[in-house]
Order: sequence, then structure tokens, then C-alpha cells
Amino acid sequence: MADLLPEHPDFLWRNPEPKKSYDVIIVGGGGHGLATAYYLASKHGITNVAILERGWLAGGNMARNTTIIRSNYLWDESAAIYEHSLKLWEGLPEELEYDFLFSQRGVMNLAHTLQDVRESKRRVNANVLNGVDAEWLDPQQVKEVCPIINIGDDIRYPVMGATYQPRAGIAKHDHVAWAFARKCDEMGVDIIQNCEVTGFIKDGNRVTGVETSRGRINAGKVGLAVAGHSSVLADLAGFKLPIQSHPLQALVSELFEPVHPTVVMSNHVHVYVSQAHKGELVMGAGIDSYNGYGQRGAFHVVEEQLAAAVELFPIFARAHLLRTWGGIVDTTFDASPIVSDTPINELYVNCGWGTGGFKGTPASGYTFAHTIATGEAHPLNAPFALDRFETGHLIDEHGAAAVAH
Repeated sequence: MADLLPEHPDFLWRNPEPKKSYDVIIVGGGGHGLATAYYLASKHGITNVAILERGWLAGGNMARNTTIIRSNYLWDESAAIYEHSLKLWEGLPEELEYDFLFSQRGVMNLAHTLQDVRESKRRVNANVLNGVDAEWLDPQQVKEVCPIINIGDDIRYPVMGATYQPRAGIAKHDHVAWAFARKCDEMGVDIIQNCEVTGFIKDGNRVTGVETSRGRINAGKVGLAVAGHSSVLADLAGFKLPIQSHPLQALVSELFEPVHPTVVMSNHVHVYVSQAHKGELVMGAGIDSYNGYGQRGAFHVVEEQLAAAVELFPIFARAHLLRTWGGIVDTTFDASPIVSDTPINELYVNCGWGTGGFKGTPASGYTFAHTIATGEAHPLNAPFALDRFETGHLIDEHGAAAVAH
């Protein structure tokens, strides 16, 4: 394995025939499903695990995400799980023995209005109280961190300051998936691609297996980690999820020499930008307002985000667009995830991360594995239970964590 280039992981060609029965089946071969299987094996000693993926390994949202990693969320529950995730990120390259280009280059969230400034300073104070590294930058300090940004007062949304988390950054998303998958493969987890789950087998109110395009597979427990299609599988299992699916727009430019040293996000203008390791500028906006599964760029959204980006970064006016796409994100009513048991015994769900899914990957897998293995929620994911939508104990991150990415 060590002799192979990262672009050509050796396990991708393997696609074993599923066994008749597993202790745990994880539905979804993206980042969260792979991380869950990894922690089931490494932390709980459960290796008789199958990851079932309808398409190919990490070919869904994991291949279409923002690559941004941060933990500067407002509410205590969010800050706790995302900060735990960031701490896991910091040790994963060594733990997984794989360089997935984790780069702690910092993340800035810009403020353009007086209300932005007030809300941003509030979030910085909340972050510090929760042990998250965060600071407030004035416009000149913003310019020092990111020299190419326009801090002049002659643009529609002048920069009035920014929050800054120095430990935040980016990682190469497909390499992250391969890193987890290699370790899962080494520990005996079956990664079964081209295997669509078409139904659930139940004994009364207890799940006992799944029907798939490759036959029936029995299981002691089943975990769902299928971004964008969680509600579809929940319906098959016989319960409802309080989530909606939306396309999320993003794009990349052609390759450039390094010009953008950090990650910059703006909620008011609704654009974010970082520069990938190969040199392309990675930009994105918010979710489309309509529900859908379209994995393509909505032109009016892309046009608006580029206009905003060029005002903030005049140098980008000379960049050429390479490609656009749309990811599919599950969003809950409070913009926070669901990592929980379900009304069906031994069936668990991990969904609703919205645009926070990539940054939450390690903690998502860590806590979901704990919940599946023990039948009890980990303290970090206990607040994100499905029943909070009945009790009213919501974790409302809508607009509270700057732009949601």
C-alpha cells in the first residue's frame, strides 16, 4: 500500500460479495459512514461490519463539499461537537497514516454591517467561553491575514471586521475518504459498492436486515449515513425525518499560483472562497431555496456569488471558471444534525448536517459509532437526538454561526 500514490488507493477495485449476516451494517459509503465504521472497529472492536454504498466509494456529497473545517459555532452543543471534531482532525493524519492535506490556514468570517459586527463579536465571546480559539479582527488586521482582500469603503458591502479562527482550515475531501477506507479495509470491514438498499427487514419493531440490489443481508444493527437521501430510507423503514434536501452551489477556477492564504467567508454577501492545494479557487454560496436533488450549478446563484467575490477580491476578475456543481444537503429546522436512535429498534440515523457535514466527519463517526455500539448516546451527540423536535430542545444555528459552511 505504501508504494501507491494517494490518487490510486488499492482497495477501490475490490468489491466483495456481501456475507449473509453482519453485526452492523452502515448504509452510506461517504465520509460519515466510513468514519463510523472506522471507529466501530478501532474503538469498540466491532469488525464484522459492512458499508453498503449505492454508487461508488465517497461519490456523493463527500466528492462535492466545501473542504472547510472549523469549530466556531455559537451554541454550546454545536461548539462541543465541532471542537471535538477539530481535535480529531488534528490527530487523524498520523492515526490513519495518510496525508490527506490537512491545512490549518485559518478561517475568517467577514462582517459588513453594524449588526454583523455585533453578532460576530458575540460569537467570538461565546467561542472563547467554550474553549474554541477565536478572535476579532479590525479591517486592517483582515488585510494583514489576507492581503488580496478589498477593505476599501467604495464597495457595496465594505469590510467592517471579521472573526478569525486560526486552527481552522481545509483538507482534501477524497483523500480523507480513502484514508478512512484504507483503515477500515485493514481491520476487516467490508466496503460493498454498487449495492443499493431497497428495503428493511423487520421482526416486529426491530430491524433485522436490509434488502439490497445484491440480495438480502441480515444485520444485528443498522446505521443510516446517507446525506441527501436519509428521508427516503426513513420512509422505507416506516418513520419520518424532519429534514429537507436542497442543492448547494459551488465552483472552482482554473489553476493559479498561491494567492489566497486563508479561508474567507461572508454571510451577508453569501460567498466563501479558499484556494485548494493544486491551485484552483474553491467558491460557493448558500443552498438553493427549493427542495431538490439536482447535482448541478444554479446559474443565477453562481452569477451572484461571483459578482460578490469579485468586489471582495478584485484580482479574481481575471480568473476563469473551470466547473460548477451542486451538492445535496439535508437540513433540519434548526440547522443542526440528527445523530440518534430511531423509533425502529436497532436502527440508527446520522443526518441533517446541512453544510456542516465535512467538518463534522470525525466527531460524527466517533459519536455515531458509540451510539450504535452501546445503544446509548455519547454526551456529545445526546443533544442532537431525534426527539428534540418533539420536546422543543432545538439547537438553532440558523444565522448564528456566520455562513453555514
